[in-house]
Amino acid sequence: MLDAIEARYPMLRGTIRDHVTQQRRPYVRFFACEQDLSHEPPDAPLPDAVATAAEPFLVVGAMAGG
Repeated sequence: MLDAIEARYPMLRGTIRDHVTQQRRPYVRFFACEQDLSHEPPDAPLPDAVATAAEPFLVVGAMAGG
């Protein structure tokens, strides 16, 4: 999923995940089917509802600071 997002929107490369490690950036979360998928391995299959476009895959940037 993230490969497809970065291919379509190249300006996002390096903002969602690290170029080298491919690890999710801090404060970025992934949600689908009312579940937090942020800590799933990068090669974990997407839920069927997302794969069939019945449900959205959400990439959410959190805010922090004071």
